[in-house]
Amino acid sequence: MMLREVFRLGFSALTLLVLAACTSSPRTPAPVETRGSSPKVSAQATVTAPAPAAETVKAMPGTENAGKPGFYTVQRGDTLTRIALDHGHSWRDLASWNSLPNAHLIEVGQVLRVAPPNATVEASGVVVQPLGSAETAAAPKPASAPTPAPSANDEGLGFAWPASGSVIGGFDEAKNKGLDIGGKAGDPVLAAADGQVVYAGSGLRGYGNLIILKHNNTFLTAYAHNQALLIKEDQKVRKGQKIAEMGKTDADRVKLHFEIRRQGKPVDPAKYLPAR
Repeated sequence: MMLREVFRLGFSALTLLVLAACTSSPRTPAPVETRGSSPKVSAQATVTAPAPAAETVKAMPGTENAGKPGFYTVQRGDTLTRIALDHGHSWRDLASWNSLPNAHLIEVGQVLRVAPPNATVEASGVVVQPLGSAETAAAPKPASAPTPAPSANDEGLGFAWPASGSVIGGFDEAKNKGLDIGGKAGDPVLAAADGQVVYAGSGLRGYGNLIILKHNNTFLTAYAHNQALLIKEDQKVRKGQKIAEMGKTDADRVKLHFEIRRQGKPVDPAKYLPAR
């Protein structure tokens, strides 16, 4: 009787030990495989994302007009004001002709219209307006007939000296695109002819506080390094009107830097101003 009871108790204890061992063993799931025509991939594998597509190169606006007369490709360091001055127009005109939402944002490689949309631009760069337009220019003379270059007096402008000081720097197409006229800080700076203010500010490097007047479709004048500007953009001025006070902004001394530009190109003001 005692032997049977011991045997029964031993068998029960052995059963409990086996059950405990089974319960404590970790269960690791078997890898799951996807079956089909495609290669087998383990469900536990990491799937690598496809490589991103190559970045698309942005096309600059107006590139189809690059190299055509009446258009200009923006270079590094350009501003709309500088481009407008070099082509004899207001920066506002260029912004309008090119539908620029922000005139301060132009990009290298962008091609801008720098002649009125209704104008014909000859290979030489001369802009010819159609008769009856708002900006009518005289018809060009035959190239075979040599004629003297037109002067401001021929167009009824008759430029006057913009300041009373002496000339301290002459015209040099490569180094000095106008005349430098000496004086004292605060001396009056006068409009050289009737015109309209197309720029008044300090955004053109090397010119300081600058005023640009447009007199007609041919001539602009520029007045640089002023200590104070007395007129605003779009304002009309009369010949001899005080438009600024002489200064030395962005210059090494007090002076007026005065330019005359014919179709955007600097010309020697001494050839257009009266003798003193």
